[in-house]
Amino acid sequence: MISVGWVLGVVVLAILGLYLRGLIGRLDRLHLRVEAAREALNVQLLRRATLVGELASSGWLDPASSLLLADATTGAQHALEEERPQAESALTQSLRSVLDEPEVIDSMAQTTRGKQLLCDLAEACSRVVLARNFANEAVRQTSQVRERWLVKALRLAGHAPMPIGFEMDDAPAPGLAQFAGSAT
Repeated sequence: MISVGWVLGVVVLAILGLYLRGLIGRLDRLHLRVEAAREALNVQLLRRATLVGELASSGWLDPASSLLLADATTGAQHALEEERPQAESALTQSLRSVLDEPEVIDSMAQTTRGKQLLCDLAEACSRVVLARNFANEAVRQTSQVRERWLVKALRLAGHAPMPIGFEMDDAPAPGLAQFAGSAT
C-alpha cells in the first residue's frame, strides 16, 4: 500500500516541476522579446540615420551643418555595439543643433520634398523614442525575473547574457517636434 507521505511528495514534486517549467518558459519568452525589441530599435535607428544622411546631402543646410550631420550619421552607422549609444546620442545632439534654427525648417517647409523629409524625420525620431522605451522595458522585465532567487539558485537563465538597456539621448529637436505637430 502506498503511504500518504509518498503521494504528497509526488504531488509536491509535480507542482514544483510545473512551476519551474512555466518559469523557464517565461524566461525564454522574455529573452526572445528583448532580442525582438532590440532588433526593432536597430531598424528605427537605421531609418533615422538614413533620413539624417538624406538631410545632410539635401542642399538645404549650410556646408558646416551638412558636414556635422554627415559625420554624426557615419559615426552612428559604423559604431561598435558598446559605442553605439554614445554615437546615437551624438547624432541626436547634432540633429538638434542643426534644426534649432527656425529658418532652416521654414525654408525646407516651403517645398513639398522638404516638407516630406521633415515629416519623415519627425516620425523616425518619435519611433526611435518608442522603440527604445519598449526595448528598455523588455530588459527591465527580463532582469526582474532573472534576479529571483530560484532562477539564480537553479541557474535557469542558462548561459544567456544579462540583457543591458540602451541608454541614449533621444530627445527630438524642438523645432522638428513643433513642425510635426503643426503639419498633422
